[in-house]
Amino acid sequence: MAFCPKCGSQIADGAAFCGSCGAPMATAPGSPASGVPGSSALTSSAPLSANVAGLLCYILGFITGIVFLVIEPYKNNKFVRFHAFQSIFLSAVWIVFRIIWGTIFMGMFLTPLGALWGLFSLVSTLVSLAFLALWIFMMYKAYNNEAYELPFIGPLAAKQSQ
Repeated sequence: MAFCPKCGSQIADGAAFCGSCGAPMATAPGSPASGVPGSSALTSSAPLSANVAGLLCYILGFITGIVFLVIEPYKNNKFVRFHAFQSIFLSAVWIVFRIIWGTIFMGMFLTPLGALWGLFSLVSTLVSLAFLALWIFMMYKAYNNEAYELPFIGPLAAKQSQ
């Protein structure tokens, strides 16, 4: 026998609504999605759980972030929206950094300081690897149902996901 999570009264197995208080039974009692901390449970029609959708927000950067902000039922889930916005903002930071770094890099190549080109190339590679590690870390955190906020862009993403 199942119980209503809102009022605690007994409900019939497979019922869509509670007979006492009328609360909708969006997920089956005891299902993993009903006890996920930090995210609202998705309806049973969702093909992906919230943590997998949050992970996928980071796969292609701002592209998948925008996709998950538009498609149902994920556009209404705060957890997925947070990771989608954070992915978009992180992608924007990466793009702006690459434009600025590329300009500096080409400026060094065309000046008498061209001998430092190898050093700038090494720094560029290390920064790219650091961004890749950050991206993988954020996917790991999303998969573990954590709304980890990055400095500066995390609070912006949290504000936008409300």
